[in-house]
Amino acid sequence: MDKIAIFTGNANPELAKDICAYLKIKLSDVFVGRFSEGEIRVKINDNIRGKDVFVVQPTCPPPNENLMELLIMIDALKRASSHRITAVIPYFGYARQDRKDQPRVPITAKLVANILTSAGANRILTMDLHAGQIQGFFDIPVDHLFAVGTFIEQLEKKGTLKNLVVVSPDVGSIKMARAYAKRLGASLAIIDKRRISPEKAEVMHILGEVSGKDCLIVDDLIATGSSLIEAVQTLKNAKANKIEAAITHGILSGPAMERIDQCKNLEKLYISDSIPLNEKKRHPRIEVISVSSLLGEAIKRIHHEESVSCLFD
Repeated sequence: MDKIAIFTGNANPELAKDICAYLKIKLSDVFVGRFSEGEIRVKINDNIRGKDVFVVQPTCPPPNENLMELLIMIDALKRASSHRITAVIPYFGYARQDRKDQPRVPITAKLVANILTSAGANRILTMDLHAGQIQGFFDIPVDHLFAVGTFIEQLEKKGTLKNLVVVSPDVGSIKMARAYAKRLGASLAIIDKRRISPEKAEVMHILGEVSGKDCLIVDDLIATGSSLIEAVQTLKNAKANKIEAAITHGILSGPAMERIDQCKNLEKLYISDSIPLNEKKRHPRIEVISVSSLLGEAIKRIHHEESVSCLFD
């Protein structure tokens, strides 16, 4: 592993350190700061000539700052004669803007893909994309990981849910819910809803049997929490028993924390450490599950030119 180098910006340095701990290597040295006028300043402090470089930088809030840091770091690494640059983006921001769902709107996910490639990224490693087709927006290899195995491992250790039904909060999360249900040997339910605006959705009805059962709501991300809270309330109205949620990316923006605090029917929310959880977003009913070993193993396999798909077979 002497030809590998792992760098991180300011988005999630703790995750990068945990990945390095898994790989038993040292985190490479880089300065990522600001000039007096606010422009991003990057200086690579290690010799990386001919090395296989990985940059751990989710484009989570603030997305523009973190994305720009990533782009400038990639450019600096390319000019430092690295052999290959893999952008490790556990949470891929702008993924919800993946199609033209209204007239005269951009497809920002495609734009970001183009910019990352133009900056000099040779490969992308990401996890639980909001829309799987984003992989096709890139003209470079994309390794798309799924956190389902890591989450299930922890859920089975807890063993708090019995007579389980896995719930998809909308049609878009059915594939993920099916993967959880298959691995857990549980039944599947879907909440059919109609979205009124990007922040508000109107729940229609439940497809599947949830009465008297423990429910696990699964999704790729939680932003303001409106979809999750509405799903919890709908399940309670349908006489569900215990309700927990497993959501990969905990953005937790706007009124999310207030909503979670007020929703006593949600007994536990599991999220990954793809996005750092600051003190304001800590809550006794929120538990963080680390995906550092999953990402670390993927990085090791990419470096050794081994199969990554076997991580989620």
